[in-house]
Amino acid sequence: MKVVMYCTAMCPYCVQAEMLLLKKGVQISKIRVDQEPAMYKEMLTLTNGMRSVPQIFIGEKHVGGFDDLYEMDVEGNLDPLLQI
Repeated sequence: MKVVMYCTAMCPYCVQAEMLLLKKGVQISKIRVDQEPAMYKEMLTLTNGMRSVPQIFIGEKHVGGFDDLYEMDVEGNLDPLLQI
């Protein structure tokens, strides 16, 4: 499953999200919005204006940020989504 994470270098929530996904054995395509302003605009468009990072996509599904990802994991909804 393709996982894309819009992130910045100094974001502790980005690091936590990456650690959780790596623990699940997932490869992540990271898009650094702090280095590529055009990608920040793309993130805003894809997330309907969500400005915080990380913004995580699993396949075509916008999961949200780290709190959303963590909640999905706790509720048992993350693993099935990663295996689609």
